[in-house]
Amino acid sequence: MLSKDIVTNFRDRGSEIKVYPLSFKEFYPVSGLEKVDAMEEYLTYGGMPLAVLEKNETEKRKYLKGLHKRVYIKDIVERYKLKDDEVLEALIDALSSAVGSLTNPHNLANAAGSLMKRNTSDHTIKNYLDYLEEAYLFLGAQRYDVKGKRYFENTQKYYSMDIGLRNAKLNFRQQEKSHLMENVIFVELIRRGYSVDVGVVEMTLVKDGKKQQSQYEIDFVVNTGREKVYIQSALNVDTEVKKNQETFSLKNSGDFFRKIVILDGNAKPWTDEDGIMYVGVIPFLLEEAGRII
Repeated sequence: MLSKDIVTNFRDRGSEIKVYPLSFKEFYPVSGLEKVDAMEEYLTYGGMPLAVLEKNETEKRKYLKGLHKRVYIKDIVERYKLKDDEVLEALIDALSSAVGSLTNPHNLANAAGSLMKRNTSDHTIKNYLDYLEEAYLFLGAQRYDVKGKRYFENTQKYYSMDIGLRNAKLNFRQQEKSHLMENVIFVELIRRGYSVDVGVVEMTLVKDGKKQQSQYEIDFVVNTGREKVYIQSALNVDTEVKKNQETFSLKNSGDFFRKIVILDGNAKPWTDEDGIMYVGVIPFLLEEAGRII
């Protein structure tokens, strides 16, 4: 059953417990690999249990591709009585290519239509996006105006529930580490029970003597219940220019909520003169320094 079926059938007579693919913290002890190598493996094949246990890479890929096609796609097509799966497959390709990128149904309809060489409607794509979220293939994140304290309705981001399934759908191409890491961090935050938005900081800057309205992104606005935590995902901040680029939106949020930059690798937590914490993705996922969030 899909998520809404469970709610409908059980009403108030049961509790829904969501079971996610294995986290990196669950994956690492059984991987038999060093931390850095385990992270590379996890970013490639994800946390579906049989993909974790299988040691042969060819079999891993075969399993993930089969799972995607025979279980997820087949279930959605049958559940919603779709005439064919071509539009659905094209949409998944478009979403998988765009993890961590802002999009909307209109842009996705154009992207899917281009892949299929035929047109599809925004309405159809919107319905299919709902199906994919209900099947736990993708998770959506809304854009939130940090200063204006409002949501943007027209664009959002989508992340794959399991990065291995995403990679398998693209035949293990498009392995941009920055996008893969951002995806894994987002799912980890959701797994920990937080509500997570994509942050937007709007600023008026003067350029060539003219005022211009600009938007700067905070990768994740994490709602902890009592407060918010701002998180930026970055491969590195090894130059002053790169550091300023990654922290500009954090420094201009206009409030005093905690700010964290999660970096590639195994760096232990440290805090700069602006009060921004930096930590490697490996200790963050393994909670080696305690639960930072």
